Amino acid sequence: MAKTNTTELLEALAAEIGDNIYIDIAKWHLYLSNAKLHTVVAEQLYPLITSKAVTEDRVTQVLESITVKIGGGRRELPLIDLLPLQCQVNLVDILERYQREI
Repeated sequence: MAKTNTTELLEALAAEIGDNIYIDIAKWHLYLSNAKLHTVVAEQLYPLITSKAVTEDRVTQVLESITVKIGGGRRELPLIDLLPLQCQVNLVDILERYQREI
């Protein structure tokens, strides 16, 4: 039963991240769900929620560790470099809300 709850929470978190957080490339907004990054981001950040360790610094560290392939895989950039500051703030807000609710 707990696994179902964890799975449901992770899916809900991924959906919310995918719908609200985007990468900005040349003023184009590519939402993480469209970029197929929302699930990876949610899976990497979920342990911060369950351990009640959501802070801006910890979230930034996780975002720095997630790489995004660009140019057909010729290069990789940390996700943090592609997210506007406002999206980073929104992401922390989303994570803090989930942390309070579990």
